[in-house]
Amino acid sequence: MDKLDIDKIEKIIADRKKAYKFFATASTVFNSFLEMEKLTYAEGNISTKNKQLIALGISIYANCESCMECHIKEALNAGATRDEIIEAIGVAIEMGGGPATVASRFAMNVLEYYFNK
Repeated sequence: MDKLDIDKIEKIIADRKKAYKFFATASTVFNSFLEMEKLTYAEGNISTKNKQLIALGISIYANCESCMECHIKEALNAGATRDEIIEAIGVAIEMGGGPATVASRFAMNVLEYYFNK
């Protein structure tokens, strides 16, 4: 992974923090979204880890780089292993075909970023 990849990932992280801070005081809709997010990823019949892996797959399918970064980080925080994340990426590739293989390259860089940090 080169410096451009690292810079891109770190910019996504910084932009998310800035937006969360801004919208947290400016938008009741955003705060409602955060509450929904909290409830969505809470432990339940499906573990938080597995919910994050599902969200990662959807993120790759949707080609949302910010989402990929977030859900890889949160999957790791919830106890996912590198191999589990790679397997979830594989499911997204199978479901999304060629476009998902392109999107998965960014997910690969994020995973590398967190394991080489």
